[in-house]
Amino acid sequence: MVIHIYYGGRGVIDDPTRPVIERMQKVLEELRVNVVLYNLYEFKNTIPTLSQTIKDADGIVLASTVEWFGMGGYMLEFLDSVWQFGDKSRISEIYMMPIVIAKTYGERQVIADLSNAWETLGGKVLTGLSGYIDNPLDLEVNQDYIALIEAQAERLYRGVNQREKTFPSSKSALTERVGTPNPLHLSVPEAEQLSEYVSDENYVKTQKEDIQELAVHFKGMLMSEDAGSEEEYIGDIRKAFKPSADVSGVFVVDIAEKKNDLIIEVHGAKLDVKYDKASSADVKMTMKRDVMEDIVSGRMTFQRAFMSGAMTGMQGNFSLLGGLDKILDFSH
Repeated sequence: MVIHIYYGGRGVIDDPTRPVIERMQKVLEELRVNVVLYNLYEFKNTIPTLSQTIKDADGIVLASTVEWFGMGGYMLEFLDSVWQFGDKSRISEIYMMPIVIAKTYGERQVIADLSNAWETLGGKVLTGLSGYIDNPLDLEVNQDYIALIEAQAERLYRGVNQREKTFPSSKSALTERVGTPNPLHLSVPEAEQLSEYVSDENYVKTQKEDIQELAVHFKGMLMSEDAGSEEEYIGDIRKAFKPSADVSGVFVVDIAEKKNDLIIEVHGAKLDVKYDKASSADVKMTMKRDVMEDIVSGRMTFQRAFMSGAMTGMQGNFSLLGGLDKILDFSH
């Protein structure tokens, strides 16, 4: 089971929502759930790309606090991007639990807004958790509060695992008839470039030009080379490896044209690269062979492949992608 937590606050120390989702994450991981936490404030210039991560989850948590006029802007921007770019057929299968813990008035309204938003997108809503907490420290020492939070995490697990039945929502039915926007026949990078809320237009433009150049350069290579080689890329990765003490983990690359996964296991200065069937991973990426060619040629990084949409799927700890680019230098 995969659960994604999208935290829409600003990351301030005294935000009471943070200790709640941290404890929920701990409980879910004890239940052997793969939990991925996305702090939206860390992706404030690339929030639209996160809409593509939802499809990899069985259930999600939308966690927010109450700002001066309802939910924060990061969460609103994220929900806007899901509306524009999200896979609605996939969203209809995903359970969402809202979490809103506030230090000011309005938590019930925000939790209702999150529930209504997810129903409008066509998803399934589980009963959420809301409350007013003046001192966030209470959430870590008050045993009654701790029990409530842990019980909420267990309800999320059961709801997703047992595919809890829910009545259809009139809001989602109405959306299907009159509220669905015209489909965009564009790739994610193209749609982002047209969107008014993507701040770094030069970045998007550069990504498009790089991808177009690579597409022309590598056109036809896929058919002419042996896609089934069990040695391909291993030598390139070993040559590019530059160990770093703060980067360790198991990285799995699922290349569409390959029978087995490419497994990159790093522990400090130790590197092990092989093709095999992966049983577990800290980060699992899915991409086509031409994208992997772009990466080992030094024209693309793993992180840029995800941000541009060239990587068709990613599960695990997003922050580790930057670490992988740090220890594998293909630029030479």
